[in-house]
Amino acid sequence: MKVMRFLYQLVILIGCFVQSFSTLAQQDIFLKGTVYEFESNEPLPGANVYWESAPQQGVVTDIDGNFSIKAIGLPSKLVISFVGFTETIRQINEKDIAKDVKFFLRPEELSLEEVIIQERRPDQNVQSLDMGKSVVPIQTIKNIPALFGEVDLLRSLQLLPGVQTAGEGTTGLFVRGGSADQNLVQLDGAPIYNPSHFFGFFSVFNPDALEGVEFYKGAIPATLGGRLSSVIDVSLKEGNYQKIKGEGGIGTISSRLTVDGPLFSDKSSFVISGRRTYADVFLRLSPDENLNSNSLYFYDLSGKFTFKIGDRDKLSFSSYYGSDFLGLSAQFGFGWDNWVSSATWNRNINDNTFFDLNVYHSRYKYMLNFVDEDNGFDWDNVLSETGARAEWSFLPNEKTQINWGFHSQLYHFAPINLEPAPGSAIEPILTNPRNGWQNNVFFSATTDITSRLRAEAGLRWGVYNRVGRGVQYIYEDPFPNPESNISDTLSFSGLENMKFYQGLEPRVSFRYLMQENLSIKAAYNRTFQYIQVATNNSAGLPLDRWVPADAFIPPIRADQVSIGVFKNLNRDTWEISLEGYYKDFQNLVDLRQGASVILTDNVETELLTGNGYAYGIEFLARKNIGKTTGWLSYTYSRTWRRIEGISDDRWYNPRFDRPHDLTLVVNHEFDKRWSAGLTFIYTTGQAVTFPIGSYEIDNQRLPLYGSQRNADRFPDYHRMDASVTWKNADKGRKWRGSWNFSIYNLYGRKNPFAYQFTDIINEQINFDPGMGEEISSRRPGVVMTYLFTFLPALTYNFQF
Repeated sequence: MKVMRFLYQLVILIGCFVQSFSTLAQQDIFLKGTVYEFESNEPLPGANVYWESAPQQGVVTDIDGNFSIKAIGLPSKLVISFVGFTETIRQINEKDIAKDVKFFLRPEELSLEEVIIQERRPDQNVQSLDMGKSVVPIQTIKNIPALFGEVDLLRSLQLLPGVQTAGEGTTGLFVRGGSADQNLVQLDGAPIYNPSHFFGFFSVFNPDALEGVEFYKGAIPATLGGRLSSVIDVSLKEGNYQKIKGEGGIGTISSRLTVDGPLFSDKSSFVISGRRTYADVFLRLSPDENLNSNSLYFYDLSGKFTFKIGDRDKLSFSSYYGSDFLGLSAQFGFGWDNWVSSATWNRNINDNTFFDLNVYHSRYKYMLNFVDEDNGFDWDNVLSETGARAEWSFLPNEKTQINWGFHSQLYHFAPINLEPAPGSAIEPILTNPRNGWQNNVFFSATTDITSRLRAEAGLRWGVYNRVGRGVQYIYEDPFPNPESNISDTLSFSGLENMKFYQGLEPRVSFRYLMQENLSIKAAYNRTFQYIQVATNNSAGLPLDRWVPADAFIPPIRADQVSIGVFKNLNRDTWEISLEGYYKDFQNLVDLRQGASVILTDNVETELLTGNGYAYGIEFLARKNIGKTTGWLSYTYSRTWRRIEGISDDRWYNPRFDRPHDLTLVVNHEFDKRWSAGLTFIYTTGQAVTFPIGSYEIDNQRLPLYGSQRNADRFPDYHRMDASVTWKNADKGRKWRGSWNFSIYNLYGRKNPFAYQFTDIINEQINFDPGMGEEISSRRPGVVMTYLFTFLPALTYNFQF
């Protein structure tokens, strides 16, 4: 209660502080408006708005196309510009101040073939404070060659500097030395705990349903938190307020459809989007009984409904549901699903004060069943997060912005339940639930100190409680291990406090403008993470065990310092950046050798805690304008950990340590109908532990591993993908279609996915002793598994 009273007093104090600014700014008059694209009536984020007499004091439209600009000397001419659209100039009089003015920009016909429309200012990378942040347009994602022709958001982010992957085909991200669970992936403010389909080959995001994505890996603002490495903020698009529209595609393994339009009037809209694979349909057509009785599919469905209430308020409700299932005959079934829902209220309190409220619920569930007379079982588990986030934004003048608010989160990790089938020899397993309650308050301010120096300072304070219902085991050893005896068990009722943690997270960043097209930036971030995954794999699996901080598992902490140089060339056609970072980790968790954490109720006995650090240099050269666009990136990075009890207490590399990472992305438009894309990836092989010998037990040879963890490496990974797109001639018809042909792994590189150390019998990898063949030779060998060589795909996309 004392903590909540303090939080309440702090919010009131901040509100009084900001109100004092509001009183000083009441004499300012602001013009409000919205910028739309003429043909589709959709809002244009990132459009430039400025007075003709004061071009240096402009603003940029937000994600909804809205802007608010301080009025000067009315009547005056207002200029609206956007890359690839005809500039608009309108005379603004005093009568326009009282209403929300609308501007409609037409595509610029003469230059439309030579530009790529961007959701930001062309010089934003130089002028803004953003560091380690990427805003990836959805159209750019759609132009990148894709596995099976499935355009994928998370796999596209892997092409950015500082982002690495676990291996072939997976969507798991490892950002600046952090593990996959250290990334916060959220959809309209709601976190997604397993953002992948098909065991990590595809992400849960249907690109047709998305408005945009903001990716933070460096200067994470104080308004966001909860993870150490990155924030991937994905937003569903709003429906069109004027007419029904749709788009979709029919691909090699899946089809998708998105429909949007007005709901009840031009003040409300809807978007409905669905996607499904049909691998299970092809399996049923097979004459092989071992195949046609199997199931393998995923599907997802999302929707968003938006209502404009007056001139100052907007409500939106969004929901996503996705499901995966793998079934082998009638004996084995494995599936998982995500269901996230959120509601958002946006309000313009006055011309320079804005309020956003977001409430959400996210649930992740997996199940596994095995039908067998002797060893059958059913196994399921659920985890969820429910939260509310409120944020106020205040703009006392065109140079300053102040944000403050709170974020409350309730975590629930349900008991793991394994029920044996009748007559099964397997023992039932039921663990205890684990719950956590986290409350955060944040405050940040951004201002221009001088005409060249801009700064942002913020503070986030997190208060975390491990709460009941649950139990806490008391061990005879102060640091429990698998052999430790339990001396006592404490039981806690619902929401009763079991363990308390708190942490201050300062954030600060600077931008110094050396020239109009050259800037230097620096940032410092501290972040805490109170929940994490206990796993010994690097790719991320549906069965990964999430654990909250408790008496034996402290929260992990990261401090990151970064500095960078940003330069634009040839009238913002090219942008070049060089960023360096150093990150220090505290209280990292790793597993003991041979640990098993999936079904145990004493997971703390299998974990070890230590520290780590990571550093790197990231180079990016991007071409934004012209028939040929794309980027070249190179990253040199290292990450190290030292945890007592692992690798002889020496520093070691986690599996995702890959020093060299090179990426090339090229898109070229030959004309209005033909375009092509190409990507090339080269990375150092992932760190692994190879056996140092072998030994025999019961006439079976087993690998012998040394004490050093991840001292070996896979061969270097490289791959090239290519695609060609042909569009039907646009003759004003309502239906517009295009064909996309892509090849994944163009030159058929056999990149290793796994190695198996086993005996090669009779020079056969898969020798079957049941065939009655006499064993004539036996030798130790290594079997490499790879997933894909060249893999073609064909997709038909359409719009109406």
